[in-house]
Formats: sequence, C-alpha cells, structure tokens
Amino acid sequence: MLSKNEIKLITSLQQKKYRMRSGFFLAEGVKVVNECINSSLNIQNIYALDSYQLPKDNLPIQYITEQELKKISTLKTPNEVIAVVEIPEEQKINNKGVVMALDGVRDPGNLGTIIRLCDWFGVETLICSNDTVDCYNPKVIQATMGSIARVKIHYLELADFLKQSKMPVYYTTLNGDDIYKTELPKEAIIVMGSESHGIKEELLAIKHNSLTIPQKGEQSNIESLNVATAAAIVLNEFCR
Repeated sequence: MLSKNEIKLITSLQQKKYRMRSGFFLAEGVKVVNECINSSLNIQNIYALDSYQLPKDNLPIQYITEQELKKISTLKTPNEVIAVVEIPEEQKINNKGVVMALDGVRDPGNLGTIIRLCDWFGVETLICSNDTVDCYNPKVIQATMGSIARVKIHYLELADFLKQSKMPVYYTTLNGDDIYKTELPKEAIIVMGSESHGIKEELLAIKHNSLTIPQKGEQSNIESLNVATAAAIVLNEFCR
C-alpha cells in the first residue's frame, strides 16, 4: 500500500520546481516506461498493477491497486504503470550532424512530438531556449512516447550558443528560401520558433540562412504551420 508521503512525493513531480529539487521525473504508460527501462536512464522506482510485465529483472517495483494508480497518475485514464526516473546529468553538446534548436516553444505536446521526430530522424542533440517548456513535464514525456530516453536535450541561452557555433545556422521563417529548392548541408543547426511568436528579434540579428516551407494551397487562409508539423517537414528535407 502506498503511504501518504509516497503519494505526495510522486504527485509533486508533476511540478517543475519539485522535479528540479529532487532530480526525478515521471514516466507513465507501458510504452514510455519500458523505453526508459531499456535505455541508460536510472529507474528509481516503478509503481504498477499486477497485470504489468516487467521487461527486465532486478528493478525496484511496487505493485499497487487501480485506486492507488489513479491517485498518482497524471492521466485521465491511468495506464498500468508509472516510473520515477532520475533526470540524467547534462552531457557535453554534440556539434555534429543536424542539431535542432527551439526558441520559446511552450506547448508540451509540440515539444514532445519534436523530441520524437529527432529520435526518428537520428538527430541526437536538441537545444532549447530557457523559456521553452520543460522537457520533463509529464505531458512532454507522454508525447515523446519514450524518445526522451535517447535524445540529448540542453537548455541554454540560445543567442550565445548560435554566436559561438561554427556550424551553418538555418532559421525557418515565412520569407526564406524555398526549402525544396535549396541545397542543404549534412551538418547544420535548425532553429524553429513558436507558431505564435516566431523567432526572437535578438536571434534574427545573428548571421543565418532562412528557409520557408512554401504554401501550395492558393485559397488557404492558414498563416503558419504548427511548429511540430514544420519540424517534421524540415527534418525530412535535411535528412533526405
């Protein structure tokens, strides 16, 4: 049976300040938890229903009831298992290949999807501005579907990083070069802003190339693409 202190600790990890204080985040659902277990991440504890099948032996697990799972779950419909996972220590930034950088992306679903896209296209490094949503937010973790275990994510002052980098920098804007007609390098930093605010003015002053995904629907009134949708198109073109 879960104690009140355990419930309090687990549910507190839904908030960033407690994640930063404790050094742990929550992974929920069979797919996400199993991906974390099969990665290099350290599992602090697992809370699961009897129906859950542990993919590895010798892991700390506590079997709980459906009622207890509902108390600690972040989902409207709890999904069999929750794990408390240690936030990995930040590693040195790998400036090789394609690097994705996000400026002020605040929607958890968008960030989670972009992390999953990075995993799909083999992008090992994701740079986030300090005002981008926390990658260990439960909604972000859920949207990554386990890719959080493989993509290296760094939070920093984006302007300083771009100024110091020796790699070519590409911004996605509404008035750039047609991405389908541009010869793209094998190594580059791709910078994407939020759908509502775009890329900040201070970043626009930094030397860069601009790319646009051209709109083909002549009758469309759409002003811009969702940032995660745009990221899928841009990564596909760079990795093609």
